[in-house]
Order: sequence, then structure tokens, then C-alpha cells
Amino acid sequence: MSIRFTAKARRGMVALALAAGLAIGVAGCGNGGGGDDKKPDTSASASKGSGSNASAQEGQSDEPLAELKGPDGLLLQIASAKRDSGGFVTVNGVLKNDSGKTLTLPAQLSGNETEIIRNGRSLGGATLVDSKGKKRYYVLRDTDGRPLTTTGITSVKSGETVPVFMQFPSPPTDTTQVSFQLPMFAPADIAISG
Repeated sequence: MSIRFTAKARRGMVALALAAGLAIGVAGCGNGGGGDDKKPDTSASASKGSGSNASAQEGQSDEPLAELKGPDGLLLQIASAKRDSGGFVTVNGVLKNDSGKTLTLPAQLSGNETEIIRNGRSLGGATLVDSKGKKRYYVLRDTDGRPLTTTGITSVKSGETVPVFMQFPSPPTDTTQVSFQLPMFAPADIAISG
């Protein structure tokens, strides 16, 4: 009985050590290695969907880069499109309901890729189009196939604004203008900073 108990205790300690190591690894991966300490805070608050609007637009001017009109009074205001040293472009903004009723977000915003759809509602259908380089950039995914974008928004109440973000691979550094596209929304040209 004592040997069985000792073996169980050892397995428990190994499992605990592995869990602690994974937690530290996940926390370390969240920094992105680019030295941009504000990016994880923005992503975390934007993905919750209930954070303050200031976190998604901190340090940004009041004038959005672009406004995209969507179905039934949905409006996407893009506040920034910033290139970081890690080879990514993060697009921040707010999704706004200008109608007089609560709107359910269309499933098409998630895109049509099975891997992204499997992970629930998101803005995974967004793309950046570099017409100069003739390339289309899709929302990045983590190792489990989850899109690196705001997820879990199913509806937006009348007059409500929800901070959102989307992360893409970076176009070449000499590309500063791209077209932002989201299914069911009008496309818009935006400038990449950084």
C-alpha cells in the first residue's frame, strides 16, 4: 500500500511541475518577444469584449483610420494598424451598434475556414490585402488553431461599442497602405504605422 501511495504522490508532483512549467511557458509566450509591453494588455482587454474602450485606443487620436459599414447598423471603426518588430500587424478598433436594437453578429465574420469556425465566433474572416505586392494576409492562428483576434462576441446592444483587435502577418516594411476587409462590411484602405 505504501509503494502505491508513493507512486501516486510522485505522479501528482510530476503533474504539478508540468502544469507550473506550462503556465510559465504560456505567460512567457504572451509577450510576443517584440518588447511591446502594451500589446498583451490590449489583446487581453480587447478579447474580453467588456473592457474599457480606452485600452484598445490608448495613445490614439480621436479620428479613426477608417470606418467600415456592415449589416443592420454595425460599424467597425479602425483606430490603429501597427507593425511590431516581431513581424506582426495588429489592427485595433471598436465594433459599434448604431441601430436601435440588439444585433446578433453574423457567423460570416468568422470566415469559412473549418479550423477557425471550430473555435467559435470571432473576427477570423478579416484580411489585409497588399495590392502592390499582390498578396492577401489572413488573421494569424495559435498552435491550437484559434484565431488571434477578438472572440466570443455574439451580440452587441444598441449604442454599445466593443473593443476589438486582429493580428496579421506583417507585409514587407515598404508596404504602408493595405486594404482591410471583413465579410459583410465595406472594405477600407488603412495605413500601417511602425
